[in-house]
Amino acid sequence: MNGARRRTARGAAVATAVLLGGMIPGAQAASGVQEIDAELAYTCDLPEGGQPVKVGITAQLPESARPGQAVQPESVVLETTLPEGVIPVPAGSSATSVSAEMKLAVDVSQKDEHAQAEWIGTTAEPVPIPAEGGLPLTTSGTVPYVKPGAPGDLIFEAGALSVELSLRTAQGTPAEPSAISLNCALDPEQETELAKMDISGDGGDGASASAPPTSASAESESSGGEATPEVGARAKQPAAPDAPPCVGDVNNDLNLNAYVTGYANVTKLEGATKFPLACTQILQGPTRVDLSEPGFTHIYQDSTALLDYEGKPQLPPASGTFLTFGFMPTTATLEMTQIPPGVDGEGTPDYNVNSHLVVDWSDMSNKGVTTIDLDLMLRLRDVKVNGVPLDVGDNCRTSKPFTLSLAGSMTAKDGVTTGYTLVTGGVLTGSVTLPPFSGCGVDEDLDSLFTASLSGVPGYVKQVQGAPCAAQQHTPGSEGAVCTDEYEPVDVPQATR
Repeated sequence: MNGARRRTARGAAVATAVLLGGMIPGAQAASGVQEIDAELAYTCDLPEGGQPVKVGITAQLPESARPGQAVQPESVVLETTLPEGVIPVPAGSSATSVSAEMKLAVDVSQKDEHAQAEWIGTTAEPVPIPAEGGLPLTTSGTVPYVKPGAPGDLIFEAGALSVELSLRTAQGTPAEPSAISLNCALDPEQETELAKMDISGDGGDGASASAPPTSASAESESSGGEATPEVGARAKQPAAPDAPPCVGDVNNDLNLNAYVTGYANVTKLEGATKFPLACTQILQGPTRVDLSEPGFTHIYQDSTALLDYEGKPQLPPASGTFLTFGFMPTTATLEMTQIPPGVDGEGTPDYNVNSHLVVDWSDMSNKGVTTIDLDLMLRLRDVKVNGVPLDVGDNCRTSKPFTLSLAGSMTAKDGVTTGYTLVTGGVLTGSVTLPPFSGCGVDEDLDSLFTASLSGVPGYVKQVQGAPCAAQQHTPGSEGAVCTDEYEPVDVPQATR
């Protein structure tokens, strides 16, 4: 395989065509834009040995820019079909679908100076696991901008690829195994150059190349020469205008504050509730190291996570709409309040966040998992059935606390890190089972109605935590900071199903 590709200049219709996986005949050309369309051969490491995989890469870039001008790759899509058997699902496993994150290492160079970027994409929806044949995956997402350092060609070249798979049951809950990580290396003797841009000192198509230079921080890895391109952090969506206050503690160097949002399935009602952006205050606790296993280092850290909404330990109220009994539209406002972790007799907190990192010195790889357990109470109010208010009173809630257990995993090898950590954020998944309800109804007892509709069956939960702000370490006015000058997180995540 020779890494065949084509580059053409096309109009806005191409972006839509790329996302739909097709081409639109007769699309009008638009000067100043080049299309990346490459197919490369990789070998992915699996327990039974290497497996060949072909990866399609499409994106759009300007044809030219000026030195110091931010270049933002657009419409980045990564496609592959994993061979049959690449997902080692054991016999009897309940896994029926998979979500994927693909991360492509991209070398950006100018005049023998290099910087490293990462193009990350995720699947829009879970992909059913086929009974036979390969598993097709298509991912997309925003990627870092690049600033060329001097006149001369700016070259983008593909590197290693990693794939993080999350397996789910038919009910949307984590399956066994719940996650699989694949590391893939480029096969030799193929062309890996994705694009070449003309960087001239006297101009270029500035309109097509521009991107806000303050939208991400400069964190390139390079040899430091004058022509070294600058690679920003992964591009982020604009902050939501309804993001609640989330101010960190400037007097505590162990404090992290982060935004979180996501969905929670209500299995019986065949629906999902989106929880608005919420603030979480995280207090990092003690770290301990275990060297007892030869060849491995185990690092443990305990922390405390506390929801923070208007000074109370709760999520912002959320509105949910479901089909009760499969046909009756029902809406309600849900209030989720956290029961804060207690302390023992010596005043030590009962930590509800546990992180475990394993360093494998044989191949210098890291694997880690973080679990978060939130003890909660759920209250229902403003209930309407088919648009008619249903008076449930002021104390319609779960009869006892319940635990929402979330987990996020990470892997790191050969300089490529994927997944969730407490200090970088990412996706957390888990499930929750609601207990029976009590106190519902004014003129009649409605406890059994809500218990039958909501309680007793696990519901899948997917939360996305943004990169946290460490307020005590933030310097106001610093470029590329993860905190605003009001000590709130810059990264505002978006909920994904």
